[in-house]
Amino acid sequence: MNVTELLAGLQARQDEATTRAAELRDQIEHLTAALAETEARLADLTTTRKIITEVAPTGTEPEPPERNTTYQAIVNAFNQYPGRAFQARELHELLDMPTDEASVNITRSRLGRLTRQGFLTQPGRGRYQKRT
Repeated sequence: MNVTELLAGLQARQDEATTRAAELRDQIEHLTAALAETEARLADLTTTRKIITEVAPTGTEPEPPERNTTYQAIVNAFNQYPGRAFQARELHELLDMPTDEASVNITRSRLGRLTRQGFLTQPGRGRYQKRT
């Protein structure tokens, strides 16, 4: 191997290293931009969390939706008296629920859903009973 071949080999290696260094610089530039974007998003999220923490009342958890407990109370009443047919107003009285017309109408709607789901039957107009 002569000096010319040696120099040509070194030049090829230098060209490869130069190309690789340029690729790495491009990657660093791309990653730097992505990092700056992500850090800005993180700062926005941190600020949002601080604001919500300051504004939100402390020590209160959101209450579960009332309808879940109401449905459960209705189902429990039918389970306690499986052979009995109830009107919506009778359920309200049994469960110590408000007996105003709006509340009773909501319960009628709930009883209709339970009937469509197959949990209750309707032995008479406005009367509901647990399916046996």
